[in-house]
Amino acid sequence: MSSSTSALAPTGGPAATALGAPPLAPDAGLPGAPAPERGRAPMSRKGRYSLGNVLVTIVLSIGAVAMLAPLIWTFSTSLKTRDSVFALPPQWIPDPVIWENYLRVWTAGPLASGIQNSLIVACSVTIIGSLFSALAAFAFAKLRMPFKNVLFLGLLAGLMIPFPTIMIPQFMVFAEIGWVDTLLPLIVPGMFGNIVMIFFLRQYLATVPDSIIEAAKLDGASYLQIFFTLIFPAIKPALAAQFILWFMAVWNDYLAPIIYLNTPEKQTLQLVIANFNAAYAIQTDYPLIMAASFIALLPVLIVFVIFQRQIIESVALTGAKG
Repeated sequence: MSSSTSALAPTGGPAATALGAPPLAPDAGLPGAPAPERGRAPMSRKGRYSLGNVLVTIVLSIGAVAMLAPLIWTFSTSLKTRDSVFALPPQWIPDPVIWENYLRVWTAGPLASGIQNSLIVACSVTIIGSLFSALAAFAFAKLRMPFKNVLFLGLLAGLMIPFPTIMIPQFMVFAEIGWVDTLLPLIVPGMFGNIVMIFFLRQYLATVPDSIIEAAKLDGASYLQIFFTLIFPAIKPALAAQFILWFMAVWNDYLAPIIYLNTPEKQTLQLVIANFNAAYAIQTDYPLIMAASFIALLPVLIVFVIFQRQIIESVALTGAKG
């Protein structure tokens, strides 16, 4: 009886254990099954995180090189001779380096007056216009007034009207009041605010609690005091981000200046560079054109460096609030 029981019981079963046979390990495979692989531990979370950081860094580095390459090529070309521009293979490092191109560019055209006019237009429009845009955004976001949402929707409807539609009527109006061939048509309309900036700041102010404004009103503060004391410090990062975008748009504007400005001494920098391109491209003097173009990039780069901290803070706060 015992012999038949041991013959019928499977190996490693309860009968085998009762008879004194050693039990099989829990991770032991069946006879003929492949042995499990050993020595390959699963990647830890820290390892996957480090690998992801490396891949992201590589992708961002490639993108940074792709975006910086035109700027580097512009600066490199501005230091070359006329013949070196067409050299094959292309020379990224000019040999010889011609720094005199940056001296010739000031006498080749009204570059100084172009920079001055562009600074007057861009600074006056963006500084005063940003203040009025912030005040308008504060009024639309926090003040109680009738038909506020209807007025805001009407303001947003202005974004649907393309500039070429109003270009001719606007030119006729400015011609009637004698503003053609002056900087006033480029300055005055933008000083009253920017619709995109108003919309952005209004959405940003939606996260500011109304209780803070109500408490300030109970303390006797006026709306201007509330704005400059409480609201303006809160929207400073968002205002800086919109300011540099608006500054770049006004600085690089070409269509409006070419409509209203005729005298070379009153033209903005973009028109001066366009005249450089028309005059010196025929002479294949591309180093001179690139020198003027690189000088035109410097003010925007300086503005970005100044407001870089606020722009990063704006992005961080937007991500945290979202």
